[in-house]
Amino acid sequence: MINKVKQGIAALGLIMVSGLLINAASADSQEVKNVEPKVRYYPEKVDFAGERAPLEIDDVRERFERELLVNANLDASTLIIIKRAGRAFPVIEPILAKYGVPDDFKYLAVIESALVNAVSSAGARGVWQFMPATAKEIGLEVNDFVDERYHLVKSTEAACRYLLKSKEKFGNWTSAAAAYNGGNFGVTRQLENQKVNDYYDVLLTEETARYVFRILALKEIMEHPHKYGFDVNISELYTNLPVRKVQVDSSITDLADFANAQGINYKILKIHNPWLRDRQLMNPSKKNYTIEIPTKGYERKK
Repeated sequence: MINKVKQGIAALGLIMVSGLLINAASADSQEVKNVEPKVRYYPEKVDFAGERAPLEIDDVRERFERELLVNANLDASTLIIIKRAGRAFPVIEPILAKYGVPDDFKYLAVIESALVNAVSSAGARGVWQFMPATAKEIGLEVNDFVDERYHLVKSTEAACRYLLKSKEKFGNWTSAAAAYNGGNFGVTRQLENQKVNDYYDVLLTEETARYVFRILALKEIMEHPHKYGFDVNISELYTNLPVRKVQVDSSITDLADFANAQGINYKILKIHNPWLRDRQLMNPSKKNYTIEIPTKGYERKK
């Protein structure tokens, strides 16, 4: 597996440019070309948030198997997502539970950003890929100095609020997930125009039509990685480093100086606080911010 990861680094870089490791349109050109598919196991039952996907419908099963085959054979990108989940899921899972949003929505974050603070060509950012206007509407701070779309806890809370409103509108989690991609208005209009009320019965744009199936595929692979050739030990997963929290309610004119005073450097400060978007933090309103300072993980060997 490690050799496969090394061989896939170049391809991984290309996919990461889009910020969407597994839902880029170019994935199809790589999915089966000159590849001996390793998937030989196709589950008979799959569900999203407890809502069964009707695999007995011919096109539904084919669409699911397509995404399963694609992602199981994107060795490097899928492997690194599994490793990143060790760091991201422990943060995301309790927040979903707190808001009453099904745990399966962590896989929506996977297909949105591959669990990194991605930047789309349209301007969506962060693990949950919010556009600036949407982020502000649901309570995130977005300006030149602070962008909470890059704050995993706060953006996950915002995603929960957004998803709960969609669930209230559609009455089911599957359509709410689809609308995260296609928009509440867009999905509603297509359901009404086509006189159906189920995601699996409506004809949508290709991206939205594939969206829930990507979630289902990544859920299946990440819950049963060994069935799909991903032999990853727990010790190989990325983890969250221990941190201490510093409260700040004034401006910081030089974040590099601030980092040095905390016993770290500017790079480490930004890695652990990606929501800080400038070299300084201007805070004329005296708002209280929490900055995380890692206490381990950066010691050099002597």
